[in-house]
Amino acid sequence: MIPWLDGATPFPPIKNALSDPPGLLAIGGDLSRARLIDAYRHAIFPWFSDDQPILWWSPDPRMVLELDDFHVSHSLKKRLLALTRPDSPIEVRCDTCFETVMRACAQPRPGQPGTWISEGIVSAYLELHRLGNAHSVETFIDGEIVGGLYGVSLGRMFFGESMFSNRTDASKIALACLVFWLRELQFPMIDCQQQTAHLASLGARPIRRDIFAERVLHLVDLPAPRAWPERLDGVAMNAFMRTRAK
Repeated sequence: MIPWLDGATPFPPIKNALSDPPGLLAIGGDLSRARLIDAYRHAIFPWFSDDQPILWWSPDPRMVLELDDFHVSHSLKKRLLALTRPDSPIEVRCDTCFETVMRACAQPRPGQPGTWISEGIVSAYLELHRLGNAHSVETFIDGEIVGGLYGVSLGRMFFGESMFSNRTDASKIALACLVFWLRELQFPMIDCQQQTAHLASLGARPIRRDIFAERVLHLVDLPAPRAWPERLDGVAMNAFMRTRAK
């Protein structure tokens, strides 16, 4: 039986998660900062629609992007190299419009009737952002935001939540810059939560949940970055160019 959480109920062990639906661990509780941080520390995340109670998940296996395995396609590489030109119309920024990114990610995808990014989720993650635990990466072209992503960062671990793109490769550019910068800071991986062909094409792969949870428990206790830069393209592309020169 799936446990119902109240304000004081701890999460059950992740090994108790259901196999059908795969990964469902608990129901209820709240979206307070303390509850969310505790969830991420233990390889758990919320995912539910507006007409449902809060659902907590810990799927097995877990989709993970090892940063050294990030795949840069030929077309993406050309777009990234264009960032190094002084006259490039593309900018990649960090944390300049977090709520805008969340609401863009919340727009229903083709073939989907709704979104899991409810007003309650937006409010909860805006609070995490205000307290320095959630971050966005934004791709701008000619001053207009055209893609981006957001997620939670604890210690030396980044938990990806969602991404959007209104132009070709706009979200991939944001992700690439995030990957290059996080590699410089010795982050080893990004949590991608669910298995998709799109994530696999970027180098993500599934790993066993127990291995993932053990690594996360160590990584979240490492020192966090002192600050996130407002412009991510410069520092990220410098790291990318150093990697290509080796």
